[in-house]
Amino acid sequence: MMLQSQLLSVQELNGFGVGPVSITLAAGERLAVMGASGAGKSLLLRLLADLDPGEGKVTLAGEPRDAIAAACWRRRVMLVPAQAGWWASTVSGHFELSMMDTAVATAARLLLPPDIMKREIRVLSTGERQRLALVRALARQPEVLLLDEPTSGLDPAATEAVEALLVEWSRERKAIVMVTHDAMQAQRMAHRTFTMNRGRLMPA
Repeated sequence: MMLQSQLLSVQELNGFGVGPVSITLAAGERLAVMGASGAGKSLLLRLLADLDPGEGKVTLAGEPRDAIAAACWRRRVMLVPAQAGWWASTVSGHFELSMMDTAVATAARLLLPPDIMKREIRVLSTGERQRLALVRALARQPEVLLLDEPTSGLDPAATEAVEALLVEWSRERKAIVMVTHDAMQAQRMAHRTFTMNRGRLMPA
């Protein structure tokens, strides 16, 4: 696959437990990050999403992060954590009306039940919550997705569905940074794989 132009650029990014990290991500590219627990993988994603304080230069499509309001940056470079937060009692309460048709179609692609939007969050399984967190993120049309173990609670069929959707989505000039402990998943999904060790990012 021929990748598109540079989308995300990170130069000398430092934060608590991470850095310095320098990397570029092209439009259409999928990058996997592996490493032991506690190596700093999740902290790196939080730094990229501007959720934790850090130093360094980060740009999106040539635009410096410092020139973009934090809320806008986090919508464009969106983190889907391993355990997403939920603020409404029902699934539908997490989606604006204008997003609902897209969300329903995406949920079906991820093998979620037809009535999933009507269900209460408290009755959902871990795997259902994981996939709905991804549906919620995709409905907001970010340019870069930061995924922390997005299939850790899924069976093989659901994992396959998630991977297929992410590959398709990234081809629309989007990019993905995905933390995974599954070397086979990294091989299937990523154009490049990196290993995190004591906060440092190195080619695998």
